[in-house]
Amino acid sequence: MSKTISFGETIADYNVPVLNEREIRAAAGILFFFALVSFMNSWLLGDFRLTRIFVTAFLIDFIIRVFINPRFSPSMILGRLSTRKQKTEWVGAPQKRFA
Repeated sequence: MSKTISFGETIADYNVPVLNEREIRAAAGILFFFALVSFMNSWLLGDFRLTRIFVTAFLIDFIIRVFINPRFSPSMILGRLSTRKQKTEWVGAPQKRFA
């Protein structure tokens, strides 16, 4: 399998592909924030345009994350930027694929 279409990074110290847990949690927090903003906008103002945009972006982000490579997912890129100065915390990629 090519390096572009794979799930996780290959690190010399680990037998399986791994992902950075801190990046994953930061990406989840970013997605949660945008979900909260879009759903509150729908609830309080009755305007569902932002929710439609968010749901479409969420779907595209997860398709990229699961089927292509998490490295190219927009939320993971933002998560990587926000955690770049923190110590990496590697976890097994196979366990995270459908978690």
